[in-house]
Amino acid sequence: MLVAAAVCPCPPLLVPEVASGAAPELDAARDACADAVGVLAASRPDLLVVVGAADQEGTGTYPQGARGSFRGFGVDLGAFLGTAVRTPTGFPGSDPAGELPQSLAVGAWLLSRTQWADAPVEGLRVGERLTGDACVQEGRKLAVRAERVALLVMGEGSACRTLKAPGYLDERAEGFDEAAARALGAADTAALTALDETLACELQAAGRAPWQVLAGAAQGAGLGGQLLYEDAPYGVGYFVAVWS
Repeated sequence: MLVAAAVCPCPPLLVPEVASGAAPELDAARDACADAVGVLAASRPDLLVVVGAADQEGTGTYPQGARGSFRGFGVDLGAFLGTAVRTPTGFPGSDPAGELPQSLAVGAWLLSRTQWADAPVEGLRVGERLTGDACVQEGRKLAVRAERVALLVMGEGSACRTLKAPGYLDERAEGFDEAAARALGAADTAALTALDETLACELQAAGRAPWQVLAGAAQGAGLGGQLLYEDAPYGVGYFVAVWS
């Protein structure tokens, strides 16, 4: 059964070494993410699953110890899923093809900041175009994996909030993000499930699929929600929420 969840954005800029001189701009988001992960640790789960979007089709799983890398952003830094070790990526035998997708790599980095070592950790990537029904089914399967399951859900809202946003300005973006923020803050599984897949795709809202996995996992769990952070730096909707 799902006992806790944390929702966090997953831009590589959360990693100070990647952000470099712009690192202080996301300090508030980093602090909120740390608080959210702390709630997961306090829930004492038997299993933690990091869920994040990827541009691959379907879903894919990653075992504890899977490697994530930030080499593509000019930083020789990586993180192992479910360990307290942050390490340079130039280790013998590293296989770039088998590395965590960006969203899960950022999730692994967030866990490394909290010295997470209390429960087994796995990763689940979810295709950005996976249907809502399929996402909900994935979530239901996660919820029965252990007696006490926690999720770290990585994803963003629309990328179309300003003229300089990655997806340029779209007048529908603010309304989409407001609805998502309300649902995340209220632990409203029905509202998350109802998010429009086509609109989310048009607004480049990569969090839609992971959020709907969360909705499926939380059905019947009776969790309450709290929104810890909401902003749109760089024209992208970032939310941090906890469910417990």
